[in-house]
This record gives sequence, C-alpha cells and structure tokens, in this order.
Amino acid sequence: MTFEGVDGSGKSTQAELLRDALVAEGRDVLLTREPGGTEVGERVRELVLDGPEMTPWAEAALFAAARAELVARVVRPALDRGADVIADRYVDSSLAYQGIARGVGVEHVLELNLHVVQGLMPDVTVLLLLDTAEAGRRVGAPDRLERAGADFHRRVDAAYRELAERFPERIVAIDASRPAAELSELIRERLRSRI
Repeated sequence: MTFEGVDGSGKSTQAELLRDALVAEGRDVLLTREPGGTEVGERVRELVLDGPEMTPWAEAALFAAARAELVARVVRPALDRGADVIADRYVDSSLAYQGIARGVGVEHVLELNLHVVQGLMPDVTVLLLLDTAEAGRRVGAPDRLERAGADFHRRVDAAYRELAERFPERIVAIDASRPAAELSELIRERLRSRI
C-alpha cells in the first residue's frame, strides 16, 4: 500500500502509524520512502530534493531510477517473504508531480514507471487531501520541490485529485485535516477489508 499527497499532508506520519499498528498485530511490515531506501535511491534523493533545477523529464527519470532500485532490491524481496509493504510515495507521485503538474504527461510517466517497477503497482493507495496553504505551513525547511511555489503546489493537489478520479478502484482519498491520531484510526477503518 502507498501513501500519497502534497508535501505537508501527513503521509510520512500516517505511514509510520499504520506500520506501527500492523507490527503490533504481529505482522511483518516494511516501510519505504521515495526516493530512498537504497544507496542509489538516497543519492537520487539528495540530487532531486537539494540539487540544481532540472528539466521535468530529467526529474521523472531520476525518480524512476531510484524506484527501480527500491523495487528490485527491497520491495520485491519483502513481498516474496510475505511481508506487508507500506510506501511513503510511489508511482502516483511521479504521475502527479511530473506527469501532470510539470506537463510531461500521465501516460508517458506511467509507461516509464511500469517498466522500471516491472508492473508492480499498489493494492491500495491512501491519498491524503489537505489544503495546500495548510500543508505548506506544516513543512519544515523546504527542499527544491517544496520551494516550487504556491501555484505549482495547487497544480500537484489538482493532479492528485485527478488521479483519484482516474483510478477509483485503487486510490482512497481521505480528508487529512483531522488530528494525526484520529486520521490514523479513520485510515485503518477505511482499509480494514483491504489490509
């Protein structure tokens, strides 16, 4: 399962809370973040979050490269051993940020990513919806993407909402304006039959 949303929407917090709840039930759980989780992924993270400006296609390709490493070296082995995998961002981030908000095209970015993840898509994606101004207030020291400006973040928010309409069988959109503990309970309730 994956967690998605604009920066500051609470993805990381909710992914950690769900992991903790599932571990408390005795389940084997792997929590990943993107980009990251492998040596290549961490170096890509530094480049895309703290590096120079780059073209949208370069950004999409770098995220895809990090994702390819993560799936091959970490996610697939965990799934093969029967673990639950929770990802703090995955393919939908690239669809929203580069595919729609940066104008590369959803189909182009999806095609690239389906190749690099060898077709591995989440069973369910939790999309945390939060007003972009509120999300911006929650962000600490901003990275390169977080400094892209309010208009860009509104486009990302609209892109995620578009993806939720496009993939309703997989994406569960939830209002993220609630306190973290209350939101965590709501997420577990909404996913009870799927996890």
